[in-house]
Amino acid sequence: MTQFINNTKTAVLMGLMFGLILCGGYLIGGTQGLIIAFLLGGIGNIIAYYHSDKIALASMRGQLVDARSAPDLVEMVGRLARNADLPMPKVYVCPQQAPNAFATGRNPRNAAVAVTQGALSLLTYDELEGVMAHELAHVKNRDTLTSTVAATIAGAISAMGWMHLFGGGGRDSNPLYALAFIVLAPLAAGVIQMAISRSREYVADADGAEIAGTPHGLISALQKLEATARRVPMQNQVPTQNHMFIVQPLSGKGLSGLFSTHPSTADRVAKLRKMA
Repeated sequence: MTQFINNTKTAVLMGLMFGLILCGGYLIGGTQGLIIAFLLGGIGNIIAYYHSDKIALASMRGQLVDARSAPDLVEMVGRLARNADLPMPKVYVCPQQAPNAFATGRNPRNAAVAVTQGALSLLTYDELEGVMAHELAHVKNRDTLTSTVAATIAGAISAMGWMHLFGGGGRDSNPLYALAFIVLAPLAAGVIQMAISRSREYVADADGAEIAGTPHGLISALQKLEATARRVPMQNQVPTQNHMFIVQPLSGKGLSGLFSTHPSTADRVAKLRKMA
């Protein structure tokens, strides 16, 4: 029942976000603006659908590993994937010392899970197992596609406002509407995107604990990851990709915590402890 509620909430929020870009297009440029908004969102989602995994892995400099180069990690992921009734995803290791992990890919057949070198060094076997199970839960629930689409629409909303303001828009284009859209719409889209991400994290925590067979590894891992992330910020991280990590990456900039894409670790741990 909880998962149904979260899935319904996600669908409603995604609808609101796409409605936001269509309304903005109409307000800025009338019918022409509506068409531009629809095309901008649609084309962006097509690109994201087929290439978001490659973009995410390239930005993190992920290296594909196999049973020869990382036997323990690959064996763990394979066993957890079988527990979750999933195809074996590709496994990547990223060179960043900031401890974190993420999943990507448009569907379970084209999925990848990645973990940073910092997480491999920091976490015990049981903790890493909890983290990988959490990422596989995202794959199973197709959260990787949902979050990518949300991020793409949010980016399209911002780009559309600038395009109308400086490109002239259509005959009915209103520069004041465009300016208001540039300021307010990305903020609203960001809030919706954060709501989507937060609800999916709770579901992935619960499902990941079931895949691993226990919530204890994930509980300990979340506490370690958050504590260490505060001391070891992620380098060269793109803020629009924050939603895909297991814990909110910190860039070291003071405003990074104002718009968190994740629920608090304390809340996540409390819910997992109820499962235990």
